[in-house]
Amino acid sequence: MATAPSAVVLLSGGLDSSTVAAIAKSQGFAVYALSFDYGQRHRAELDAARRMATRLGAIRHVVTRIDLRMFGGSALTDEIAVPKRRTLSQMGEGIPVTYVPARNTIFLSFATAFAESIGAMNIFIGVNALDYSGYPDCRPEFIHAFEQVANLGTKQGLDGARMTIHAPLIRMTKREIVESGLRLGVDYSQTVSCYDPDSLGRGCGQCDSCQLRLKGFAEAGATDPAPYQGLLEVAG
Repeated sequence: MATAPSAVVLLSGGLDSSTVAAIAKSQGFAVYALSFDYGQRHRAELDAARRMATRLGAIRHVVTRIDLRMFGGSALTDEIAVPKRRTLSQMGEGIPVTYVPARNTIFLSFATAFAESIGAMNIFIGVNALDYSGYPDCRPEFIHAFEQVANLGTKQGLDGARMTIHAPLIRMTKREIVESGLRLGVDYSQTVSCYDPDSLGRGCGQCDSCQLRLKGFAEAGATDPAPYQGLLEVAG
């Protein structure tokens, strides 16, 4: 019986990364989950990542501790208010303060090291270029460029063992992402996407991430099973 190929999956515990982990598993990969305790303003997503890693049968789940609060510059790592109740047009204007400087570059660097250490040739990441966020490190050009870096800067790359970075959600709408996850049996009640959840991990329902998530479920004709703090509004 052939051994399943290994893949490192960046798992934040949110909707996108949990869907990607399920996709990797459905494609026959042995999942090695990698999450980050990077000084984010809440711990709920790490608890969600642990739950999802267990539910998806990850071979190993590594939580790496780094502190991006020392740099600040983001509403997720600094004393900056998280934007709330923005319209879709407002979300599409510029790069929001929830962008964490170079976060995906840092995360993919760790993922590359993890992958090389276990002999994995595949990395999965849940970036999305249609999410209205405008994050520069969620673009196809960035993923392609980092894949080149990974193959130029590793021993296995020099030995001719090419690493592939998979970003299966990159051109999908949130509706398509939700539909894909539901088909794969992802339990979205166990995920946390909110930028500003309460102490119980319940979404605020008003930040960009919550509104885009709710919009995706509504367009998919489904109800978001994750807990929220109060009345919900879908961005328009």
